[in-house]
Amino acid sequence: MAAQEKIMEVQMIENGTVIDHIPPAALFKIITIMGLDRDTEHRMTIGTNLESKRLGTKAIIKINDRYPSPHEIDRIALFAPDARVNTIRDFAVVEKRRVEVPARIEGFVRCANPMCVTNHQPIETAFEVVSGASGEIALRCRYCEKLTSQKRMELKK
Repeated sequence: MAAQEKIMEVQMIENGTVIDHIPPAALFKIITIMGLDRDTEHRMTIGTNLESKRLGTKAIIKINDRYPSPHEIDRIALFAPDARVNTIRDFAVVEKRRVEVPARIEGFVRCANPMCVTNHQPIETAFEVVSGASGEIALRCRYCEKLTSQKRMELKK
């Protein structure tokens, strides 16, 4: 094969969503956020450690006939703040959106402080999103004020 030939690693979809520029380490969290680990209805392609000029490597999710809700996109932004959500119709990209990290997060991330009341009582977690060291995202708990770095964020079960 000639060096100039392009290789298509992932097949195109007719209608649906492509979530691109996902850090490979965040892929499975995004799969869980969107419930794709339980989805038996939609055809999907999930790729990881794909070549990326901007990130070095990236992950990508393509889902036929499924479009994420704004709530899901807010959650995706926490773990993949540089992700792009592309809407596909008739094999063409009709909308390209860069995710935006919301100012507040409630209910789906655990507080990293084992002594926080949210880890011992039936209280919904709530965080203010702040910038952490080196510009990465961190969460400040509304109850104990502990900062949780992006690397330590865990989804609630």
